[in-house]
Amino acid sequence: AADVALAGAGLVLAAPVLGAAALAIKLEDGGPVVYRQRRVGFGGEEFELLKLRTMVVGAEGRGAGLAVNEGDPRITRVGRVLRRLSLDELPQLWNVLRGDMSVIGPRPTLRYQVEQYTERQSRRLDVKPGLTGWAQIHGRAALPWEERIELDVWYVEHRSPRLDLRILLRTPLALFGGTYKGETGGWRS
Repeated sequence: AADVALAGAGLVLAAPVLGAAALAIKLEDGGPVVYRQRRVGFGGEEFELLKLRTMVVGAEGRGAGLAVNEGDPRITRVGRVLRRLSLDELPQLWNVLRGDMSVIGPRPTLRYQVEQYTERQSRRLDVKPGLTGWAQIHGRAALPWEERIELDVWYVEHRSPRLDLRILLRTPLALFGGTYKGETGGWRS
Protein backbone atom coordinates (compact mmCIF):
# COMPACT_ATOMS: atom_id res chain seq x y z
CA ALA A 1 0.00 0.00 0.00
CA ALA A 2 2.87 2.36 0.82
CA ASP A 3 4.45 1.61 -2.56
CA VAL A 4 1.24 2.41 -4.41
CA ALA A 5 0.70 5.63 -2.44
CA LEU A 6 4.28 6.83 -2.93
CA ALA A 7 4.40 5.86 -6.61
CA GLY A 8 1.01 7.43 -7.33
CA ALA A 9 1.96 10.67 -5.63
CA GLY A 10 5.35 10.57 -7.32
CA LEU A 11 3.80 10.22 -10.78
CA VAL A 12 1.44 13.13 -10.15
CA LEU A 13 4.28 15.35 -8.91
CA ALA A 14 6.64 14.20 -11.67
CA ALA A 15 4.13 14.67 -14.50
CA PRO A 16 5.40 18.12 -15.56
CA VAL A 17 9.03 16.91 -15.50
CA LEU A 18 8.12 13.76 -17.44
CA GLY A 19 6.27 15.87 -20.00
CA ALA A 20 9.19 18.27 -20.47
CA ALA A 21 11.68 15.39 -20.68
CA ALA A 22 9.52 13.55 -23.22
CA LEU A 23 9.31 16.65 -25.39
CA ALA A 24 13.09 17.21 -25.19
CA ILE A 25 13.81 13.59 -26.13
CA LYS A 26 11.40 13.72 -29.07
CA LEU A 27 12.76 17.05 -30.32
CA GLU A 28 16.38 15.89 -30.14
CA ASP A 29 16.14 12.97 -32.56
CA GLY A 30 12.49 12.08 -33.14
CA GLY A 31 12.93 8.60 -31.65
CA PRO A 32 10.82 6.91 -29.01
CA VAL A 33 10.59 8.55 -25.60
CA VAL A 34 10.36 5.42 -23.46
CA TYR A 35 12.97 2.68 -23.39
CA ARG A 36 11.81 -0.80 -22.39
CA GLN A 37 14.12 -3.53 -21.20
CA ARG A 38 13.60 -6.99 -19.69
CA ARG A 39 14.89 -7.12 -16.11
CA VAL A 40 14.80 -9.73 -13.38
CA GLY A 41 12.67 -9.09 -10.32
CA PHE A 42 11.20 -10.86 -7.33
CA GLY A 43 11.72 -14.61 -7.38
CA GLY A 44 13.73 -14.43 -10.61
CA GLU A 45 10.69 -13.43 -12.67
CA GLU A 46 11.30 -11.11 -15.62
CA PHE A 47 9.38 -7.90 -16.17
CA GLU A 48 9.52 -4.97 -18.57
CA LEU A 49 11.42 -2.06 -16.97
CA LEU A 50 10.50 1.42 -18.19
CA LYS A 51 12.95 4.31 -18.51
CA LEU A 52 13.15 7.53 -20.43
CA ARG A 53 15.39 6.90 -23.44
CA THR A 54 18.81 8.48 -22.90
CA MET A 55 20.78 6.84 -25.70
CA VAL A 56 20.59 6.85 -29.47
CA VAL A 57 18.07 4.48 -31.01
CA GLY A 58 19.61 1.01 -31.44
CA ALA A 59 22.40 1.65 -28.91
CA GLU A 60 22.38 -2.00 -27.72
CA GLY A 61 23.77 -3.06 -31.10
CA ARG A 62 26.65 -0.59 -31.06
CA GLY A 63 29.66 0.10 -28.89
CA ALA A 64 29.66 -1.70 -25.55
CA GLY A 65 26.23 -3.26 -26.11
CA LEU A 66 24.25 -3.37 -22.87
CA ALA A 67 27.13 -1.93 -20.84
CA VAL A 68 27.13 1.84 -20.44
CA ASN A 69 30.29 3.62 -19.40
CA GLU A 70 30.73 7.17 -18.22
CA GLY A 71 31.09 9.44 -21.24
CA ASP A 72 29.56 6.80 -23.57
CA PRO A 73 29.16 8.49 -26.98
CA ARG A 74 25.81 6.73 -27.48
CA ILE A 75 24.25 8.90 -24.74
CA THR A 76 22.35 11.82 -26.22
CA ARG A 77 22.70 15.43 -25.04
CA VAL A 78 19.30 15.28 -23.36
CA GLY A 79 20.18 11.83 -22.03
CA ARG A 80 23.25 13.16 -20.21
CA VAL A 81 21.09 15.61 -18.27
CA LEU A 82 18.41 13.02 -17.54
CA ARG A 83 20.99 10.52 -16.29
CA ARG A 84 22.87 13.03 -14.16
CA LEU A 85 19.63 13.94 -12.36
CA SER A 86 18.29 10.32 -12.45
CA LEU A 87 15.16 11.62 -14.19
CA ASP A 88 15.39 8.76 -16.68
CA GLU A 89 14.22 6.47 -13.84
CA LEU A 90 10.90 8.29 -13.24
CA PRO A 91 8.84 5.96 -15.49
CA GLN A 92 9.70 3.16 -13.06
CA LEU A 93 7.08 4.67 -10.77
CA TRP A 94 4.68 2.97 -13.19
CA ASN A 95 6.56 -0.31 -12.60
CA VAL A 96 5.89 0.20 -8.88
CA LEU A 97 2.18 0.79 -9.49
CA ARG A 98 2.02 -2.37 -11.63
CA GLY A 99 3.58 -4.36 -8.79
CA ASP A 100 6.81 -5.25 -10.63
CA MET A 101 8.91 -3.11 -8.32
CA SER A 102 8.92 -1.49 -4.90
CA VAL A 103 10.04 2.01 -4.02
CA ILE A 104 12.90 0.53 -1.96
CA GLY A 105 14.90 -2.58 -2.78
CA PRO A 106 17.87 -3.75 -4.84
CA ARG A 107 18.01 -2.26 -8.33
CA PRO A 108 16.70 -4.70 -10.96
CA THR A 109 19.36 -6.42 -13.04
CA LEU A 110 19.66 -8.15 -16.38
CA ARG A 111 19.24 -11.92 -16.79
CA TYR A 112 22.91 -12.50 -17.72
CA GLN A 113 23.96 -10.80 -14.47
CA VAL A 114 21.58 -12.92 -12.38
CA GLU A 115 22.98 -16.07 -14.01
CA GLN A 116 26.38 -15.18 -12.53
CA TYR A 117 25.09 -14.82 -8.94
CA THR A 118 26.42 -17.03 -6.20
CA GLU A 119 23.85 -18.69 -3.94
CA ARG A 120 24.26 -15.84 -1.43
CA GLN A 121 23.94 -13.14 -4.10
CA SER A 122 20.70 -14.69 -5.35
CA ARG A 123 19.15 -13.50 -2.05
CA ARG A 124 18.67 -10.19 -3.89
CA LEU A 125 15.74 -11.87 -5.62
CA ASP A 126 13.96 -12.51 -2.30
CA VAL A 127 12.44 -9.02 -2.43
CA LYS A 128 11.01 -6.85 -5.19
CA PRO A 129 13.56 -4.65 -6.92
CA GLY A 130 13.39 -0.99 -6.03
CA LEU A 131 13.78 2.52 -7.36
CA THR A 132 16.33 3.18 -4.66
CA GLY A 133 18.10 1.04 -2.12
CA TRP A 134 20.93 0.51 0.31
CA ALA A 135 23.55 0.31 -2.46
CA GLN A 136 22.23 3.52 -4.08
CA ILE A 137 22.75 5.60 -0.95
CA HIS A 138 26.21 4.10 -0.45
CA GLY A 139 27.71 4.97 -3.81
CA ARG A 140 25.44 3.84 -6.66
CA ALA A 141 27.31 2.94 -9.84
CA ALA A 142 30.58 4.32 -8.42
CA LEU A 143 30.86 1.13 -6.34
CA PRO A 144 32.33 -2.07 -7.74
CA TRP A 145 29.65 -4.57 -8.81
CA GLU A 146 30.49 -7.10 -6.06
CA GLU A 147 30.21 -4.41 -3.37
CA ARG A 148 26.81 -3.25 -4.67
CA ILE A 149 25.54 -6.83 -4.63
CA GLU A 150 26.81 -7.33 -1.06
CA LEU A 151 25.09 -4.12 0.09
CA ASP A 152 21.85 -5.34 -1.50
CA VAL A 153 22.12 -8.73 0.23
CA TRP A 154 22.75 -6.95 3.53
CA TYR A 155 19.56 -4.95 2.93
CA VAL A 156 17.54 -8.11 2.22
CA GLU A 157 18.80 -9.66 5.46
CA HIS A 158 18.12 -6.54 7.58
CA ARG A 159 15.14 -4.86 5.92
CA SER A 160 12.61 -3.14 8.12
CA PRO A 161 10.28 -0.14 7.91
CA ARG A 162 12.86 1.90 9.83
CA LEU A 163 15.66 0.98 7.41
CA ASP A 164 13.38 1.75 4.45
CA LEU A 165 12.65 5.18 5.92
CA ARG A 166 16.40 5.85 6.33
CA ILE A 167 16.98 4.90 2.69
CA LEU A 168 14.10 7.05 1.51
CA LEU A 169 15.35 10.08 3.45
CA ARG A 170 18.95 9.66 2.24
CA THR A 171 18.15 9.10 -1.43
CA PRO A 172 17.83 12.81 -2.38
CA LEU A 173 21.23 13.48 -0.81
CA ALA A 174 22.77 10.58 -2.73
CA LEU A 175 21.26 11.87 -5.98
CA PHE A 176 22.10 15.54 -5.62
CA GLY A 177 24.60 16.00 -2.84
CA GLY A 178 27.21 13.29 -3.03
CA THR A 179 27.69 9.78 -1.81
CA TYR A 180 26.93 8.44 1.64
CA LYS A 181 29.98 6.64 3.04
CA GLY A 182 28.65 4.51 5.88
CA GLU A 183 27.16 5.16 9.25
CA THR A 184 30.11 7.16 10.59
CA GLY A 185 31.62 8.40 7.34
CA GLY A 186 28.92 10.92 6.50
CA TRP A 187 28.35 12.40 3.07
CA ARG A 188 31.00 13.07 0.47
CA SER A 189 30.59 15.19 -2.67
